[in-house]
Amino acid sequence: MAFSKQQLHKFADLIHIDISDEKLEQMNIDSVIEWLNKLQKIDTAGVEPMLNPAEHKLPLRDDIVTEPNMRSEIMANDPDTAGVSRGYFAVPKVMDE
Repeated sequence: MAFSKQQLHKFADLIHIDISDEKLEQMNIDSVIEWLNKLQKIDTAGVEPMLNPAEHKLPLRDDIVTEPNMRSEIMANDPDTAGVSRGYFAVPKVMDE
């Protein structure tokens, strides 16, 4: 199944990438599509599915405070001391009203 340059540019536009005609020719998209088609034809009947990491829970550890009350040491790392005296980090405004 061969794709036209117009189709490939439409795909690129849909996924918000800008790609030149020269780059498309270098990529040889048709060979990738042929390879994917071969993969889809593989008979996987009787093959056990692999484990899904979403089904497994990570082991949790107890939340133990090891060095309490380090506020002054942490606040000393703030290069902008505007909020330090009040106990918070001052950051630049990133959103307009």
